[in-house]
Order: sequence, then structure tokens, then C-alpha cells
Amino acid sequence: MPQYKKQPHILHLQQTLALSNSSSSSSLDSPSSCASPSVCSSTLIQDDSCTDSSYSFSGKSSSSYTSDSNPTSSSAYQERRMPQPGNDVAPAEGVTYVGIDTLQEQTRIKALRRGYSFNLIVVGRSGLGKSTMVNTLFKSSVARRKQGDKEPLPQTTEVKSVSASLTEGGVRLNLTVTDTPGFGDHVNNENCWEPIVNFIEDQYARYLKEEVKIERPLHIEDTRVHCCIYFIPPTGHSLSSLDVEVLQRLDKIVNVVPVIAKADTLTLEERMAFKERIRADLLDHGIQIYPVKEFEDIEDVHDNAKIRERLPFAVVGSTTWHDLHGKKVLGRRSNWGLVEVENKHHNDFAYLRDMIIRTHMQDLLDTTALRHYENFRRTKLTCKETLINGKDSDSDHVKDLNESNI
Repeated sequence: MPQYKKQPHILHLQQTLALSNSSSSSSLDSPSSCASPSVCSSTLIQDDSCTDSSYSFSGKSSSSYTSDSNPTSSSAYQERRMPQPGNDVAPAEGVTYVGIDTLQEQTRIKALRRGYSFNLIVVGRSGLGKSTMVNTLFKSSVARRKQGDKEPLPQTTEVKSVSASLTEGGVRLNLTVTDTPGFGDHVNNENCWEPIVNFIEDQYARYLKEEVKIERPLHIEDTRVHCCIYFIPPTGHSLSSLDVEVLQRLDKIVNVVPVIAKADTLTLEERMAFKERIRADLLDHGIQIYPVKEFEDIEDVHDNAKIRERLPFAVVGSTTWHDLHGKKVLGRRSNWGLVEVENKHHNDFAYLRDMIIRTHMQDLLDTTALRHYENFRRTKLTCKETLINGKDSDSDHVKDLNESNI
């Protein structure tokens, strides 16, 4: 059998083995009885529990070194060992490396090439700063309306979307922001939420239509709404009946994040009391806001609990930069001082931004796909199966399940 030159540390180990055998042969009968550092008569294998650096092979392929004094070893050890090189091949450093750890990098490269899509809808009455808040969140002019623009009040609730592509650190985000002008701005606001609900469900239907095709695209364009920021007027009282009606419908089809708009108009005491009353109203009416405790991962329990303590976020938005102690800050200046948008002691904007963009954006995408869209998909396909089996002849269902409407 071809031999290779023994390294100094191998000779040292064999000398140690010989001394150990002469003094007490019974201590080396099995791997489990080896004293630390772990060296056995059958194999010169460094045990996982060994911490003595004098017998360390730098943690790489130490199990490939064998002794011919005892060719047999325990079956447990044989099962643990990775495939070894042939007898005529000298042990190489890293011979057991497979490369599984590169999967994360492969996934990252593919994601960077494709980019990410995020669709946001803002719901609230006029004058609450919805466009300003969106521009502040992404520090870009991505909202539908520009600052200072005036437009006539629509007769009914309208749904208007605008898309933008943002790039930061080599990551591209395809952002779509949908506004709802006319919502809650009339004397009679009956059914003013219907255009919003219909729009969200239409995006699910569009995605389902592409998904059930026999020949479908490799990547389906995702227009599903991933997050709804609901703006609550800073009245300081509680949720209005309109707020309750709308939230009860939205929480079942989209991730809802409620915010108190223009929170700088409230004192700190008023703000805290207002939050408590809103949380009580949400609980009384069974409204589930994001993040929903029932569907969160175990790893996110602690972080989500902190977020729920802050909800609804009391926020201030501004796209105006001010000089403060030699640095530029976003804020709203008044006669009594400057409200800093990103100062956590002034308002909750930083918590809202961190949740939506920095910590929970991927979870918002996953929750939309795995919970809200799956609920919609199950309902539609179940109704369609019922019609095919002849168990239901409701013409309204037939109309809803027409291929052009799915």
C-alpha cells in the first residue's frame, strides 16, 4: 500500500498513543472511554468535545488519519465519519467540504437580479398627510400627489396607483403606491370602502388567473397589495363608526397597519390615552391588525410583542430638511420648536419605518401570499368546484367565476 510522509504532529500523536497503551490499555477499548484529548487505538480521530489545541488539526478532516494497529472501530464512529480519500491519496485540507453553504449566496444573487416588488395602499381622509408620509418613508417622491398640488374632490372613492423603481446598495425595489382620494370625505359615506375592497380582491383575482393557466409565465407579476396603512384622524377620542366598518372588512384581506396622523397636534398624555382607546376599540370589534399574534413565527414573538405595544403608531411626516446642531434632519417647525420626524422621542415614525422596510417587509410579502391570497384562492376554487359538480346554480357565483373575472 502506498505510504505518505508522516507529519510531525502525527508522529507526536503516535508516540502519545504508545505511552498511553503501555500504562493503561483498558482505557482505549472504545471511543467513549477515551480521555481528553480524544485519541483511540483504532483511529486517530479528534473527538468533538476535545478542546486541547495541541491535538487539533485546525478542525479540518482530522478524521481521515487512521492507524493500522487496529483496523476495526465502532459502528457509531463509522456512521459519523464523512467519506474519506483513498489509501493512496494523502489527506487534503478541507477534503470533507461539500459546498452546501453557498446556497444562500446563490439565492441572494438571483434575488438581486430579479429585484423585489412591494405594493402599498394608503387609506384615510383627505388632509391627513398620506402622500407626505409615503414620501417620507422612502425619502423619495413616490406618492401620486406632489406637495402643494390641488385637485377637485371626487364624488366617490377613487383608487389611483403610481409605480416607482428605487435602488439602494445594489438592491432594486419595484414600489407601487395606491391612494384612495375621496374616501370618507362626504356627508354620506355609505359603502365608500367598496372600491378599496374591490381593488384589493381584483389584484388577487388577476394573480389567480395567471396562476391557473395551462401555459403560465415563469414569473407572475405580483400586483397583490402587501400592506395597507390606515390613517386615523388625531381627534383624541376613539375610532369612528366609519373606521370600524372599514377596518372590519380590510383586516380579512390585507395586512393593516393603523397610524395616528399628524400626531404632533396631540400632547404626550393625549397621545397615550388615544392609543389606549383605539386598542380597546380594535379588541372589542375583533379587528386583527398586523402583526397578527395567531400567525407569527416563534422567533418573532418577542419583536412583535414590542411592536404591538406601540400600535397604533403616532406619526409625523415631512419632506423638509432643517439644520439642527450642524446636521440635517427631517422635521416640522412650529412657533414652539422643531418636531423631528426620525426622533423616537418625538413620534413613532422611526418604528413604523423600521417595521415596514427594515425588519418586516419580507414577512409582509409572505403573509400576503400564504394567508390572505390563499384564503381568496381557496374560496374561489371551492366555489368553482361546487359549480362543476352541479351542487350550486347561483347565477351570481357563475358571473364571479367567469374566466375574465378570476
